[in-house]
Amino acid sequence: MGPKSKPEVIQAFASFVSPGIDDERIDLLRAALAFARIEYPDVDPDHYIRQVDELGRRVVARIDDPGEPSQCIAALNHVLFQEEMFRGNTVDYYNPRNSYINDVLERKLGIPISLALLYMEVGRRAGFQLFGVGMPGHFLVKHYDLNGRSIIIDAFERGSVLSEEDCRHKLSAVSSGELKLQPDFLHTVTRRQMLTRMLNNLRSIYLLRRDLRRTAKVVDLVLAIYPRSPEDVKQRAVLRYNLGETTGALEDFEEYVKMSPEASDAEEIRQMALSIRRSKAMMN
Repeated sequence: MGPKSKPEVIQAFASFVSPGIDDERIDLLRAALAFARIEYPDVDPDHYIRQVDELGRRVVARIDDPGEPSQCIAALNHVLFQEEMFRGNTVDYYNPRNSYINDVLERKLGIPISLALLYMEVGRRAGFQLFGVGMPGHFLVKHYDLNGRSIIIDAFERGSVLSEEDCRHKLSAVSSGELKLQPDFLHTVTRRQMLTRMLNNLRSIYLLRRDLRRTAKVVDLVLAIYPRSPEDVKQRAVLRYNLGETTGALEDFEEYVKMSPEASDAEEIRQMALSIRRSKAMMN
């Protein structure tokens, strides 16, 4: 990791996502580039924003009728998947680099949600409004035409347009038949929910790798979006404790008990906090 302090990264990210900001005003691209600083402290957001602006201009140049969704989708798909060769990383799917948008732009590789973010941001610059769709296991995007009909697009599969039946098959495949398609699986999600899902993907990857320090940084960022999330406060407490950051762990354990005094594990957490307090008192 580079020299940037953790609070500075959190502050930068929070400036885009904190609860006081209207969800539709969140700049997805800048927020994603801000959280990339946990891995790339010196990332230059403007460099990547210029790249996405340029992609948007190239898409606009291919559209004759902006009111025709099929033309906009064809233009987006041509620029992103034929000219630029962006593609889903099926070979190394769980590499954290697939979740950092600067890496996606550099390597032309991503997972469904990071490619969806790119697709949405290039589309927005071309005047084509897209929304994230939080289907479990495979993130999609959606456009509403002038009649309010929805068009579902899979950025991971080179911008293919999906029917509900296609979504049913895809969900069955990614969940090994465990999940059946529910109507709400194809509902749009907020920008905060989309960014949280990206961070949760990273959290899972870093936890699997036993990289507790980076996991803790990701949880810090989730808490910048949802500061009152008891489960995230508790997880950060446990991570801090395991990293030897007892002061921070104690603060989080006590905060969790304040937030969730009736939780089934509240008494256990109280005892844990008490034990840390005693240990610290003996060290002083």
